[in-house]
Amino acid sequence: MSARILVLGGGGREHAIVKALARSPQSPELFCAPGNPGIATDATCLPDLDPVDPAAVTAKAVELGIDLIAVGPEAPLVAGVVDALSEAGIAAFGPSGAAAQLEGSKSYAKQAMEEAGVPTAGYAVVTDRESALAKVAETGCPVVLKADGLAAGKGVLICLDEEEAREAIEVFFTEQRFGQTEVVVEEFLEGEELSLLAICDGERAIPLAPAQDYKRIGEGDTGPNTGGMGSYSPVQTVSSDRLAELSATVHQPIVDLMAKRGHPFHGVLYAGLMMTADGPKVLEYNTRFGDPETQAVLPRLESDLVELFFAAAKPGGLAEIEVSFADQFAVTVVLASAGYPASSSKGDVITGLEEAARLAEVVHAGTAEQNGEIVTAGGRVLNLTGVGPDAATARDRAYDAADAVNFDGKQMRRDIAERAVRRERDQDSK
Repeated sequence: MSARILVLGGGGREHAIVKALARSPQSPELFCAPGNPGIATDATCLPDLDPVDPAAVTAKAVELGIDLIAVGPEAPLVAGVVDALSEAGIAAFGPSGAAAQLEGSKSYAKQAMEEAGVPTAGYAVVTDRESALAKVAETGCPVVLKADGLAAGKGVLICLDEEEAREAIEVFFTEQRFGQTEVVVEEFLEGEELSLLAICDGERAIPLAPAQDYKRIGEGDTGPNTGGMGSYSPVQTVSSDRLAELSATVHQPIVDLMAKRGHPFHGVLYAGLMMTADGPKVLEYNTRFGDPETQAVLPRLESDLVELFFAAAKPGGLAEIEVSFADQFAVTVVLASAGYPASSSKGDVITGLEEAARLAEVVHAGTAEQNGEIVTAGGRVLNLTGVGPDAATARDRAYDAADAVNFDGKQMRRDIAERAVRRERDQDSK
């Protein structure tokens, strides 16, 4: 009898996870809450189940005879969904509420990095406007200001000069755009960003393929931060030996620390790195799969994701597990709605999905069904992932698919994976 797995969430990351689970030779029976119209083609959606309600999730899991719940977004983790499931004896892929504080609180994560000896940017935590202004003056610009709590990828403001820093401080403490929050004032780091995800079983961290994402809305990394406008995997500068070395530096010490604190870390630990001239430094931790990195990483996964999820849910369950990836390239392009990231347009009819699906993997991120048509229902609407033997081919397939899709106000960056293609050409010319 095949396993019954419930994925919590309804965005692009969750659709990518569902697709990867569906590729398992174990042929699991898949459910998703709340899901979306794209996910509904691969799993039974539970649109009325609130993934942030631990009691409701647990009750539904018992009712459906769910064998494992995989938590996609961060909010259910911080709310303690995994704790409730554990008490009910239901396996879960994801950390406890205490371990999820690595993402739920920026200041908690920075303190954990300090204690574990993980390299990161210098920082200070401020609690009011005056102390923020004083710390920015002391640190100098450029400087980075981060809301301490969850902010859906939009709580990080990079301030290039004093005027931008003052405006950011007003956003946090006067406008209170992210609610009442402490703010982390952080040293600005220069270099190339790298996303490293590791699957963890409470004792060890096994790195997945490296990826690179694009957080700014505009080409050339301009404009405000978003949840991510595209990604690619692998990253040519990170060999398998280098990957193991990086994971031993940024993942394993945190897994060890959380175990020592009595909060063993199960699930995915995402490390956002800046590769500086002084070596790699951690910008942030997420306690779940990254979005849109997952959309570029999982299509290359050769290992059985069902097996990995069940193994990671058990203490030490990954001891005999190896993770392998296809020798291919994947490029993900995000299509966003009009107004994103400041706002989002909803109800715009989407066309061209069938044509796009012939060219690339189509993942639904913010869609809905309305009068028999698929329409926009969020800021990031669709993810198109091209896979190929090299970066150039994968990129062409992703953009051909992206161009096949249309809806009013469609936004996308045209420079996703340009760096990877350039590196490929430079290597070929040598």
